[in-house]
Amino acid sequence: MNERRMVRVSKYLARHLRHQPERIGLTLDPAGWADVDELLTAAAAHGFPITRDELGQVVAANDKKRYAFDESGKRIRASQGHSIPVDLGLPVTPPPEVLYHGTVGRFLPMIWREGLKPMDRHAVHLSPDRETATRVGTRRGKPVILTVDAAGMAAAGHEFRVSANGVWLVDAVPPGFLTIT
Repeated sequence: MNERRMVRVSKYLARHLRHQPERIGLTLDPAGWADVDELLTAAAAHGFPITRDELGQVVAANDKKRYAFDESGKRIRASQGHSIPVDLGLPVTPPPEVLYHGTVGRFLPMIWREGLKPMDRHAVHLSPDRETATRVGTRRGKPVILTVDAAGMAAAGHEFRVSANGVWLVDAVPPGFLTIT
């Protein structure tokens, strides 16, 4: 599969596994899992056929590991980033001392006032390293990397979870726990 097709399939999956499964008649279970055969049938019925091989390639090759199959390979879900109600069943996990968040300069005034909020997602996404945060921030312009005092937040009672692909999730990050690095 060429890169362009890989991106198109990945974006299609994001739309329907994270945001709008009902748009193609797909039903996710409470943990966000969809039956692979139902997904492939629904995609084809709505004019975007995906082969099982293509689906496997996107899950395996996606640089951010956005999607995962269950142990049986019969179900698939997005690893995080949902705007619809799902419970990924991720346990509370002690975070590292610091985590990072990539953004762009135009959002800084709001971030300094309100902190980081999940916006249309269930949680704020944080990166374990500066390189990943830089890639995230670059999507919207010249990146600004924020350092999050994750240990301080945990000590103050904030709960962290880590998704299957290594993205750290927290309900919000108050401005007092943020610095620019």
